[in-house]
Parts: sequence; structure tokens; C-alpha cells
Amino acid sequence: MRDPRTAIDPASTTAALDRDGYAVIPSLLSRADCDAMAELYDAPDLRFRSTVVMARHGYGQGEYRYFARPLPDPVQALREGLYPVLAGIANDWAARLAEERRWPMEHCELAALCAAAGQSRPTPLLLRYGPGDYNRLHQDLYGPLAFPLQIVVLLDRPAADFTGGELILVEGRARMQSRPILVPLAQGDAAIIPVRERPIASARGWAKATMRHGVAELRGGTRRTLGIIFHDAA
Repeated sequence: MRDPRTAIDPASTTAALDRDGYAVIPSLLSRADCDAMAELYDAPDLRFRSTVVMARHGYGQGEYRYFARPLPDPVQALREGLYPVLAGIANDWAARLAEERRWPMEHCELAALCAAAGQSRPTPLLLRYGPGDYNRLHQDLYGPLAFPLQIVVLLDRPAADFTGGELILVEGRARMQSRPILVPLAQGDAAIIPVRERPIASARGWAKATMRHGVAELRGGTRRTLGIIFHDAA
């Protein structure tokens, strides 16, 4: 695993988010890291706080599992190590949009804010899709306090381990039809995506674009991902 605290270049990441609506951290996890992370899904000695079968809730098809505390060491390291650079970007976004909130620069401080707001359940999760599975467009909010950015790490190899199953973003702007965005990922790559909205340049300065994400239908194989949401759930 690359050192999470140096894996994100602030300037190029900000530019990619502004241009494309997402940014990619290439090869954040090695193939061995990906295999070990994916195997946690069925680890008999690992506690999860919840397992969600998506079809039961109208979320799509497939399932996912939320880690319980204490988080596995690699997941905790990613959550803590990736956060500071993203917090800097989130604060730049807040300044552009003339918002009063500023995000703390260490994840432990964000966790404390979440707990004070009644959000104490951890949100990092593993997702697993098989043939015919998909994830409807959604936003990972979990409560009133929602950090603006999240991470999706692809743990399997496109075209080799699975086909289909592309990560899709949809951007909504005022008085425009929605824009679909395909996020290309290789095994071990991490996508940085907006949780709810992102700033966009407008004729009057900065405006908000609404963002949702989902996963296209898997045509074959197995696709697994690690999701790192930085705020906790109510």
C-alpha cells in the first residue's frame, strides 16, 4: 500500500475534480493488498456492524458490509492518512461557495464532530457484485454532517475478473440536463468523488453541482470495492 499521507497530490487532484468531477489515485493498493482486502468480506473472525442486501431495500442488486470498530488496520490507515489533503480541498470548496463551515485537518477531529452530532457508527465498507448486480444512483450522507469527498478503491481486475460494473457519476446543474460521467479504474486505483455536490464556475462566481454515483450492471465475474466514507453514520 502506498503511504496514504503522500498518495494525493493536492494541485493535480483539485484540477482533476474541477475538470472531470472526480480524481484517481493510481495504484493506491497493490494486487496483494487488493486480494487481502477483498478476502476480508468472508473472514470468519472479522466483525461487521451490518450487512445490506441491496435488493431488499430497492438499492439495486448485490450486497455490502460495514466494518465494525475497531476498523482493520489498513482501513484505519487509509481513512486517517488520506483525510488531511482531502480536508484542505474541502475547505477550498467551502471558501469558493462562501460557506462558513471549515473541516478539521485530522480525521480524529472529524470523528469527534460526528460523535457530537449523534453520528458514531463507522461507515467504511466492502461491496460485492456478481453477474446482473448493480447499484442505483445515490449519495452516501448518513446524517446531517457529511464530509464532501469520499474514496472508492477497486479490488478486482476489469476485463479479467469481471466485465461491466463501471463506476458512474451523474452531475446535475441548474437548467441543464444531467451529465453522466464514467470513471475508469484499474485494480488498486482509488477514485476520489464528491459525496453530495461540488463547486462549479458560473457567470456569477461559484455555484453547486449536485452529484450522485452508482455502479452499472455487472455482465460477468465478481467485482469488489472498498468504500472509504470519512464521516460516521447516525
